Amino acid sequence: MEINGGRLAVKVETEYGETYVRMPEEQLRELVLRLGEPGDRWLVAQRIPDLPDVFAQVWHEEGGDHRLEHRLGEDGFYGANLADAGQVAALMSGWARQDPGWDVGVSWEPIDLGPEDEVPDLPDDIREKVEERVRVRLRCGYDSRRELADIAEDHLVEGGERPVSKAQAWQLVDRLWLERLAVQETWEGVTDPERLTSAFDALEASGITARENFTCCRGCGMAEIGAEREDARGFVFFHQQGTEHATDGYGLSLYYGGFDGSEETTTAVGREVVAVLAAAGLSTEWDGSPGKAINVTPLTWEKRLEG
Repeated sequence: MEINGGRLAVKVETEYGETYVRMPEEQLRELVLRLGEPGDRWLVAQRIPDLPDVFAQVWHEEGGDHRLEHRLGEDGFYGANLADAGQVAALMSGWARQDPGWDVGVSWEPIDLGPEDEVPDLPDDIREKVEERVRVRLRCGYDSRRELADIAEDHLVEGGERPVSKAQAWQLVDRLWLERLAVQETWEGVTDPERLTSAFDALEASGITARENFTCCRGCGMAEIGAEREDARGFVFFHQQGTEHATDGYGLSLYYGGFDGSEETTTAVGREVVAVLAAAGLSTEWDGSPGKAINVTPLTWEKRLEG
């Protein structure tokens, strides 16, 4: 499956520490072909949106074959050793596009993961508290399954008490993740968070540092946005607490300013933010004062998961 502009609906992580989201097919091919050097021997690709236990991965060490593996959730885990890097790159691209028969012509061997450990159910009171927190973050839509599992595992930790194990956290998150994916299947067309991302991309391209779901609160955001500056003349962001409020229907507060600290630049940046949001189809409330946040409202928060 491909999305607009010929980009692949996948997320790729490398041993080198890189993460690529919705990448062009040629870039995926280049990543596969370069594998082999220490520190750059593997990559893992997942679907967007991520699905539990659905991925493809490649391992290659200089002088040896490429090890290509793919997992189909509960339908199996398969691997093959291949000498031709070009063939491996083509197979990875076919997997990423979800081409019918992409895996034909390869002698796949099943990978036996052994019996799964039984995961004990959480007590109802603990499960309900963790579910409540995970559902909030799912509605926000910015966390990966891995990040949500960490949140679930750590949410009720107190002193040395860890009432949720790693396995229980993953099991709970995967169940709620699939529930949320089913909900988002009912959404039609472009959503308000997608309009917001489009506007922030346009602002970034115009020289304004634009960050979504940035830091925990306004104070931390204002303190840390300078590190994101690069060559920008100004900034705009909303924080994680603001995202949670938006999911409850309260609109979204945007904080902005000029990196020179002047009211004149801050006001100019505010006007540009409002104009770009309007062009993206979003309404705002702002009195033009450089000391007042820009409120995006009304806003229906339907943020599609990526993972």
